[in-house]
Amino acid sequence: MIFYLILVLVIAAFFTYMIYMPGVSYQGALPSLDDADRAMAERLESHVSMLCSNPAGRNYIEKQGLISAKQYITERFQASGYPVSFQEYQISGDTFANIATQSTGTTRPEEIIVIGAHYDAVIGSPGANDNGTGVAAMLELADLLRDRQFPRTVRFVAFTNEEPPNFMTINMGSYHYAKRTAAHKEKIIAMFSLETIGYYSDKYSSQHYPPSLGFFYPDRGNFIAFVGNLGSRPLVTRAIQLFREHATFPSEGIAAPSFVPGIGWSDHWSFWKQGYPAIMVTDTAPFRYPDYHSAHDTPDKVDYIKMVYVVKGMQKVIEVFLDR
Repeated sequence: MIFYLILVLVIAAFFTYMIYMPGVSYQGALPSLDDADRAMAERLESHVSMLCSNPAGRNYIEKQGLISAKQYITERFQASGYPVSFQEYQISGDTFANIATQSTGTTRPEEIIVIGAHYDAVIGSPGANDNGTGVAAMLELADLLRDRQFPRTVRFVAFTNEEPPNFMTINMGSYHYAKRTAAHKEKIIAMFSLETIGYYSDKYSSQHYPPSLGFFYPDRGNFIAFVGNLGSRPLVTRAIQLFREHATFPSEGIAAPSFVPGIGWSDHWSFWKQGYPAIMVTDTAPFRYPDYHSAHDTPDKVDYIKMVYVVKGMQKVIEVFLDR
């Protein structure tokens, strides 16, 4: 009897450790947007639409779509005044490229904050929400921070080949990138993977979860999620705390073992493999979005207004990390 009581207490303590997050999620009506916010929403929509403009898609098979997306991302970085570099690598004789830029820190340039998003889409899908939204948010964040100087370095990276058949393999662009940073002994303080962040719903039972987790979280998919493994728990808790302090948008967080479904489903996984702290910022993708990995993942399904609140909140999070 005592054994089972202790077991229950241990399990309860572990779940509390996974799901407890500091601060309070925003509640109530979202504040009105000003003209600058509405202009950002229009730019976000333009980014996503451009990334989805190739009818054949942008993926491991349809490489022309990847090339077009690479060109667009490069042009947007350059328009914001950033120098751009490429990390090329090969799979079966075909060349693929990650796209990177950065603003070097003033006093602690060796300490790097990485903001990443994959620019490929799954085969057979336009990839508007997954992951045109992540790329669009990254482009806007880069533009928002372009004239700012911080002690730490901020680096923006668009990764290729996150989707199957390369998903969670050494062929992911982010895996190649993280492996190179580790080989160069670069000091990545935090990596934020912007992954599928454009779908929200206030409908009852619109949000789903891996087994057992639904008891602890909202049943409406109207929030942005901060997701990490146990090793990245300090990063998860600090990031969501800052988001809740500065953002006017609902948020939830979890730091769970990497075997829990969904916990490692993006480019942050690659950075874990190299020992870096990394988290995913997401609308939870297949646990909410009905058009996930389908031909119906089109730009009209994305809520660009809600994305503005997320981008503005993430801007504050990143600024604090860069200024620490």
